[in-house]
Amino acid sequence: MATSIKLDDNLKGRVQQLAHQRQRTAHWIMREAIRQYVEREETRESFKQEALTSWAEYKETGRHLTGEETRTWLRTWGTDAETELPMCHE
Repeated sequence: MATSIKLDDNLKGRVQQLAHQRQRTAHWIMREAIRQYVEREETRESFKQEALTSWAEYKETGRHLTGEETRTWLRTWGTDAETELPMCHE
């Protein structure tokens, strides 16, 4: 799919300079920048949706872990004393 974008002269020059430094084409730099942006925003949106789902579940059930319970559990990750996820409570 061919798409055109308008860049101001300053940004166009910066893209061209970066392309030269990276021994890539300006087209490659712009495609890569857009790809990274889209992936980052998709990840952000996924995180947001997961948080909204968790919040709705909490409002419905009241089940939760406290911040301290979560931090204590996470501190065990990758250690010989790694523990299972604590049970949620109301």
